[in-house]
Amino acid sequence: MKTKNFSSILIYVSIFMLFIFSAVLSAQQLYKVKDKVQIKAVPFDLSEVGLLDSPFKKAMQLDADYLLLIEPDRLLSWFRKEAGLQPKGEVYGGWEKEGIAGHSLGHYLTACSMMYASTGDKRFCERVNYIVDELELCQNANGNGYVAAIPNGKKVFEEVAAGNIRSAGFDLNGVWVPWYTLHKEIAGLLDAQQYCNNGKALAIAVKLADFAYETTKNLTEELFQKMLDCEHGGMNEVLAEIYARTGNEKYLNLSEKFHHKAVLDPLTHKEDKLAGRHANTNIPKLIGLSRRYLLTGFENDRIAAEFFWGRVVHHHSYVIGGNSMNEYLGQPDKLNNRIIGNTCETCNTYNMLKLTRNLFEQNPNTDYADYYERALYNHILSSQNPKDGMTCYFVPLKPGGHKEYSDQFNSFWCCTGTGMENHAKYGESIFFHNDKNLWVNLFIPSELNWKEKGLIVKQETQFPESDKINFTFTCENPTELTLQIRYPFWAENGINILVNGKPFEVKQKSSSYIEIKRTWMNGDKVEVQIPMSLRLETMPDNQNRVAVCYGPVVLAGELGAEDDTKAKNFDYVPVFITEGRPVNDWIKTLPENQLTFTTVSAGTPRDVTLYPFYKMHNKRYSVYWDLFTQEQWIKKQEDYKAELERLRKLEEVTTDFIQPGEMQPERDHNMQGEKTSAGEAFDKKFRVANEGGWFSFDMKVLPDKPNVLICTYWGSDRGNREFDILIEGKTIATQTLQNNKPNEFFDEKYPIPDEMTKGKDKVTVQFKAHRASTAGGVFGVRIIR
Repeated sequence: MKTKNFSSILIYVSIFMLFIFSAVLSAQQLYKVKDKVQIKAVPFDLSEVGLLDSPFKKAMQLDADYLLLIEPDRLLSWFRKEAGLQPKGEVYGGWEKEGIAGHSLGHYLTACSMMYASTGDKRFCERVNYIVDELELCQNANGNGYVAAIPNGKKVFEEVAAGNIRSAGFDLNGVWVPWYTLHKEIAGLLDAQQYCNNGKALAIAVKLADFAYETTKNLTEELFQKMLDCEHGGMNEVLAEIYARTGNEKYLNLSEKFHHKAVLDPLTHKEDKLAGRHANTNIPKLIGLSRRYLLTGFENDRIAAEFFWGRVVHHHSYVIGGNSMNEYLGQPDKLNNRIIGNTCETCNTYNMLKLTRNLFEQNPNTDYADYYERALYNHILSSQNPKDGMTCYFVPLKPGGHKEYSDQFNSFWCCTGTGMENHAKYGESIFFHNDKNLWVNLFIPSELNWKEKGLIVKQETQFPESDKINFTFTCENPTELTLQIRYPFWAENGINILVNGKPFEVKQKSSSYIEIKRTWMNGDKVEVQIPMSLRLETMPDNQNRVAVCYGPVVLAGELGAEDDTKAKNFDYVPVFITEGRPVNDWIKTLPENQLTFTTVSAGTPRDVTLYPFYKMHNKRYSVYWDLFTQEQWIKKQEDYKAELERLRKLEEVTTDFIQPGEMQPERDHNMQGEKTSAGEAFDKKFRVANEGGWFSFDMKVLPDKPNVLICTYWGSDRGNREFDILIEGKTIATQTLQNNKPNEFFDEKYPIPDEMTKGKDKVTVQFKAHRASTAGGVFGVRIIR
C-alpha cells in the first residue's frame, strides 16, 4: 500500500530521472548472449545511484566542468585528417599530437556517457551523439571499417595484415601502441551505446572489430603472439563484449586470439612472474579474462584473474592501493627501496578497480570491497587537484615529494583519459544487489533508487570525517530483504548498529558482512557507527618503515610548500623515535579537527602534522616514515644522514636523469635507435644495442656551466661489449665492458666538452656499438653539473 510520503518522493525522483531511465539500457536490452556464469552481486546502473554532498560529489563536479571545456572537434581533428576529411578544429597538444593520438577521444566518450548517467545533464549525451556521428562520417570515408586518429596507422595495419610484424613493448612497426588506442575507442563506443542508448555507436564498434578481424585473420599463432608483445590494452575485453551484444561468435574467437600467453599462462598456473612487467600493459588483459569467464565459464580465465588480483593487491601494492615504480612491477613484497617520485601510476589503479568490481560481482567478499575503498579514497580521490579538476599521472610516495597535475589542453596522458572517467562514476560500486540481498560496500553519501523493488535507500554520512552512517528506507510496499553492511578490516574497535533506534546484535567479526534480514517498511532507519583508530602499516620488507592510517584513510605528513627548497631535501624528512610505544602514545588528534593529527615528542628533528593524503595538494609530504628507538638512532644516524646527504647532493647537482628501458622516461627523452632492446636485471631496467646498433636520448644540459655524463653499468657484463658514447654526433668516449667490477653496479663519468653544450639547453646522447659488438647494458644515464 502506497504512503503519501513515498508518493511525493517517487514523483520527485521520477521527474528528475525519467529521461535517464529511458536512455540507459538494461542488461536485457543490451545483451544477446546470456552469461554462462551467473554473477552473484549485480551492480546498479549509474542512473540509479545519485551522489549527495561529499568530497566525491565535488570531484565529480570538477570533472564535469572539465569535460565541458573540452572541444569535441579538437579531439576529432586527426580522425577527420586520417579519413581524408577537413578537420574542424586544431588538434590538442601533448599525447594527442603524438603516435597515441585518438586515445583521449575514447576516454572522453566513456566519461561523458557515464557523466550523463550519473547526473542526467543532457549536454553530455549531446556531445556523445555528436562525436558518434562524426566517427561514422570518418569510418564511411575510410571505407573498410577503420576509424582512428593514429598517425601512419593505416600503413601499420596493412603491414600487420601482410604478416610483417616488428613488435616491441610499446612499438608496433614504428607506431606507439595502436591496438591500445583502438581499445580505448571501442570501449568508448560501447559505453555510448549503454549509457546514451546510441545504437549507431555499437554499429561503428562492430565495423571496427570487423576491421581487426580482417587485419589479423591470416596471422599464424606465432605472429599473433609476437604482435601481442606490444601493449594492446583490453582488446580481449571489448571483443568479448561485442560478442555478448551481437551474438556473433567470431568476436569471441578473436578475443581468444588476443590472449597474450607469455603473461597469462604463468598466471593460470598461479605463478607470480610479474617482476619487470609494465603494470598497466597487463592489468587490462586480466579484466578481459574476468569478463570472458562469465561468457564462457572457462576456468583458466577465472583462475588467472583471481590470482593476479591477489598478487598485485597483497604483494605488489603500496599503502594507498596503487602499484608500480616508474610504471613497472618489481619483486613481490620488495617495496622498501621502491618509493620514489614515479610511484603509483593512476591508470593502474583505475584498471585494478575495474578488475576488483568484476571479481566482486562473481564472488562478493570484503577483501575486494576493502581494497576498493582503500584505493578509491587514497589514490583515485587524491589524484585530482581540488582547484581545477586536473589529474596526476603518478602519485609520488617519495619522502619530500609532491603531486604534479595535467595541463588542461596540453597533456592528454593515459592518466588524463582515465582521470576523466574516474570521477564520473563514483556511484557504480557503492551498492550491489541480487533478488534477496543489498550490499553496502562504500560509505559515500548517496541515494539509491532501486526501481524494480520500489525502494529508495538514502545513505547520509560525513564519513570519514565522522564515524556515523545513517540509512533511511522509503518503500512503496513492505520489502523482504537482507541488508549486507560491510564490516571493514580496519574496524579494530567493533561496530555498533541501531535498527529503528534499537540495538542490533552484531555476531560477525571484521572483514565480513553484517546481515540485517527483515521486511523493510517505509521510514525504517539503520544507524551505523564504525569507530576509527590509528594504526601503522609496515613495508613488507622493512618492519621499521611505516605508513600511518586512520580507519580507511592514509595520513600524510605536511613538509612544506612545493617550492620550498628545504622541504624537498631528503634530510628535511623527520624520522620517528618511538621506543616501540603504541601509536596512540605518540600521535594525537588535534582538537579542532578529527582527521588532523600531530606527532608528540616523537619526530626528529621535529614533530609533524598529518592529515588525509587525499587532502594533500600543492604541498611536499611524506607517507612512509622510518621508526627508531633512541639507541638505534644514535647508532644509525651518522650512516643515515650520510646516505641522505649523498642522495641530496646527487639530486642537487643533477640536471637530468633517465632510467633506460622504461617507457615514459624514454618517451620523455625522445629515445631513438636501431637494433636496440630493453631488459631488466637485478630489479633495474636497462637498454642495449646489438650488432653495431645504437640508441640515443635527448637530455637537458646547462649551457653556461661544465656538464658531466654519468652512466651506470653492471660490473659483471663481459664479452664483445665495446661501444662509443657520442654527444651531438661527436664521440667523447669509448667504453668497454669486460667484468669491470664483478657483481656490482658501477658508474663511469664522462666530462662533456664545453663547446658541445655552449648555448644549448639540450643535447643528444648516443650509445653506438662497434661492428658486431654490443652497446650496454646501460642501467642509468645522468647529466650533472
